[in-house]
Amino acid sequence: MLNKQQIRFCLDEMGKMFPNAHCELVHSNPFELVIAVALSAQCTDALVNRVTKNLFQKYKSPEDFLSVSLDELQQDIRSIGLYRNKAKNIQKLCRMIIDKYGGEVPRDRDELTKLPGVGRKTANVVVSVAFGIPAIAVDTHVERVSKRVAFCRWKDSVLEVERTLMRKVPEEEWSITHHRMIFFGRYHCKAQNPKCETCPLLEVCREGKKRMRAKA
Repeated sequence: MLNKQQIRFCLDEMGKMFPNAHCELVHSNPFELVIAVALSAQCTDALVNRVTKNLFQKYKSPEDFLSVSLDELQQDIRSIGLYRNKAKNIQKLCRMIIDKYGGEVPRDRDELTKLPGVGRKTANVVVSVAFGIPAIAVDTHVERVSKRVAFCRWKDSVLEVERTLMRKVPEEEWSITHHRMIFFGRYHCKAQNPKCETCPLLEVCREGKKRMRAKA
């Protein structure tokens, strides 16, 4: 795995590439962000944003989501993958937000993960983006980049990747590093056809070197 100096190099280079990396899910408050991230599972942010543009005009609060039938909500998000299950979870989490948290999205990650359809990744996104609490959410891009570049081991679980990054990245950089790694994985180090030949991390990236040797 990379040493401390190499990791610093990678963080700085990703920062140069994507200095303004940010959450691309459009939202105006913590509640909308919870809904948007819950909808984004196995779905692109671009599609979620197309759906939530109308969804957030129709539904302004947890009470609004509970004022319609499950079937109506399912139709509103029909273009989203797994829409039936996601609609059920949205109504369940809205009920819990009202009954247990007084209508407010909890700021604590452990409390957030108690909400139906909200896992650790979603909770980390919410505490970081909505409340400014340092966190690293490991999605498919963060996991792929971490393993390709060798921040962690190939066999590491998602939780192990998160814990490794938390150890190796300064806490004050957790949130921005999360966003920069997502951008790096989404737009440069793609799952298919990563841009190894133009990558500034190539000199320290084990996967990149391997791919370039295969092309030689």
